[in-house]
Amino acid sequence: MQIGAFMKKVVFLGAKKIGLKCLEEMFARQRELDFEIVAVGTSQRGVEIQEFCKKHLIKEIQSLDDLFELEFDLLFSVQYHLILTQAHIDCAREMAFNLHLAPLPEYRGCNQFSFAILNEDSEFGVTLHKMDSGIDSGDIVFERRFVIPKNCFVDELVELANQKGLELFREKLSKLINGDYLLKPQDECEAIRREFHYRNEIESLKCVDLYGGGGVN
Repeated sequence: MQIGAFMKKVVFLGAKKIGLKCLEEMFARQRELDFEIVAVGTSQRGVEIQEFCKKHLIKEIQSLDDLFELEFDLLFSVQYHLILTQAHIDCAREMAFNLHLAPLPEYRGCNQFSFAILNEDSEFGVTLHKMDSGIDSGDIVFERRFVIPKNCFVDELVELANQKGLELFREKLSKLINGDYLLKPQDECEAIRREFHYRNEIESLKCVDLYGGGGVN
């Protein structure tokens, strides 16, 4: 692909199946939306992403500090395992986005599917938000809320959130690339609940029956 002088340069950080799907979407639409993926970072959960990069000759970064050596306009994060410092975020000349597979500000951090079922929530959601120095605390760019089905299992909610997240990413990609969005600060006063959970908290849930209880009647 021939690169234009004014083509935006993008870095993608991601892992897991949805990370690969989002990267594939971006790669396929580079010419259409006039941008170039200049580098990709992933984790041990991103073997398929590594293979995709090798196949398509996309540069892979080995450390977040590699961002300091790159020139790029936009950064996208989808299920990336490391927390970026403000210095890393500021490497993006225009904006850094994260796709969070939970509603904000209600559920920041990890393992939110399990806690939504435990809390017997009737609604869940996915969020594209601006990255900042906090964890999932940046301004909301786009979001999608949906009803949790009756008697929903955790793995079903995970699959549903991944599906809705990918749909949102695909639908809004052109707006993200072109800067066609408004930032909405997270209003914690409007949230029904506000929770933050760390990755290791899931260990304490393994003895709890998470399969049932969520969803609408």
